[in-house]
This record gives sequence, C-alpha cells and structure tokens, in this order.
Amino acid sequence: MALSQIKNVVFDIGNVVVRWSPAEIIRLTFPDSQSQEQLVQSVFGSNIWLDINKGMLGEYETKQKYQQALGFSAQDTERLFYYIKQTQILLYQATDLILQVKQAGYGVYALTDNVHETVEFLKRTYDFWGLFDGEIISADLGVLKPQPEIYHALLEQYKLASNETVFLDDMPHNVAGAKAVGMEAIQFESVEQARKALYALGLVF
Repeated sequence: MALSQIKNVVFDIGNVVVRWSPAEIIRLTFPDSQSQEQLVQSVFGSNIWLDINKGMLGEYETKQKYQQALGFSAQDTERLFYYIKQTQILLYQATDLILQVKQAGYGVYALTDNVHETVEFLKRTYDFWGLFDGEIISADLGVLKPQPEIYHALLEQYKLASNETVFLDDMPHNVAGAKAVGMEAIQFESVEQARKALYALGLVF
C-alpha cells in the first residue's frame, strides 16, 4: 500500500472512544451476586442483547425480555441500563485523536455495534460525535460486525474506497472483518498505540 493512500479513518466506539466493560456493569448492577461472570454471559452473550444491537428491540422491550428470561426485577433492569450508559466514560485523549485526524483533512467516521438509546445518550453527553463525517450503527442496519454487510454499508453510503480507509477496533475478529472487504485495519489498544499505528501507515496529523 502506498503510504499516502489513506484518506479516511473509521472509529469503533466501545473501547476505542468510550470504555465498554460488561463485567463492571454487572458488578455495579448486582454487587451482591456470587455469579457475576455467569451474569455477564447471560446478559451480554444472549440473543436478547444481540437483538437490541440489531435494532430488533428497543430498550423497553429488552428490559421486559430480561425480566422474563432471567428473573430480573423491574428495578434490576432499570439499574442495568443506567450503568450500561453511565460506565461509558471517555477514554483518555480519544476525542483529541479524532479531532487531530479530522483537522489534518482526513474523513472521520463511526462504525459501531450499538443500541439506539445508548447512541443518543453518547450524543447528548459528549461532544465527540459531532466530529464524525458519518456513522454506521448496527441497530440501524440489523447486522453486526464482522458481517461484511456492515462494512460495505459504510463504504457505499459515504462513497469511500476500501483501500483508502482504515478502521480502528479493539476486537480482532472485527479487524479481520474490515480487512476481508479490503480496508486497512488496526486493533486498538490505546490512543497512543493507535496514533503510532496510523503514523506507520503514512498518515500525517
């Protein structure tokens, strides 16, 4: 790849821009539970969670389904979704990285498996979302990473060339999914590591 080829930088959101910690969410929601690891899997490894991320359920319906399937009380599910949102704090210097890349003239985009209500919370709470030139959210499409359709949706909707686009994601299978459709991709570990990796691709910012 020619070093000057990248024109667009695409950011995952969870654990790239804001923290995403299912284990912490469960610990805060059910502090007295002796089976927290099992609860993490029951809540976030469930088809219910996949369905809300695909936009097939809203938050209200999801709370109802968790109450029916897992025996949670209404208060449990209110607390769960409170912490789902409130634990998503900004990662150190994440907004700075998006801003620096954008100010250098690159296109910046969001590509995230995410829930409508959580996205709205992030947009209200933080100022980073307004920096994006476009967004692809799984709940709008009904597909999740690393399905190729979600990457193609980004490229087609915003008329991006795959070989001019780099994707930052913390999950190796999502990185592999981006590479499979011809994008460059970096497994995100920290803002400093990501910045160095982007420099190594020839980006200047």
